[in-house]
Amino acid sequence: MSYQSRLQTKYMEEVVPALMEQFQYSSIMEVPRLSKISLNQGIGAATQDKKMVENAMDEMTLIAGQKAVPTKARKSVSNFKLREGMTIGARTTLRRERMWEFLDRLVSVALPRVRDFRGINDKSFDGRGNYSMGITEQIIFPEIDLDKVSKITGMDITFVTTAKTDAEALALLKALGLPFKNQR
Repeated sequence: MSYQSRLQTKYMEEVVPALMEQFQYSSIMEVPRLSKISLNQGIGAATQDKKMVENAMDEMTLIAGQKAVPTKARKSVSNFKLREGMTIGARTTLRRERMWEFLDRLVSVALPRVRDFRGINDKSFDGRGNYSMGITEQIIFPEIDLDKVSKITGMDITFVTTAKTDAEALALLKALGLPFKNQR
């Protein structure tokens, strides 16, 4: 048998039966599952300082465990001193084992390190079963060395699920251990 992370095992043994009972699914294939986690970091000051994008890509590569790719501007905006094709951010998409490992680290290590943490907002669903959240400081991840951080930046994390409704996605993410504010 191949390696399975702690959360993946929990999903198979606890979450799937609980969701089948809660939503009365007739088949195990109807149970929503996490398909990918997308990390995105936009660096607004990258137009002045090219080194910031490289630092952001290095940090995101450390956090995600796989290489981050640069995002480029699609349009030129003169007010922001932005030219088409300039590198203005970094992103990466996690799937399979890396996705489960990242989610486990996020829930058990990173989120508890946030100052004055009371849970994440449960209103950030998109209507199709996907959830997005923002993190204001990348230093909550233990992989980041505080001495090497030049500027504190945030990032967006999107959880893409196969759930049809927001209620199903909320139940799935809550069962996987994401600490939502308004526990119902």
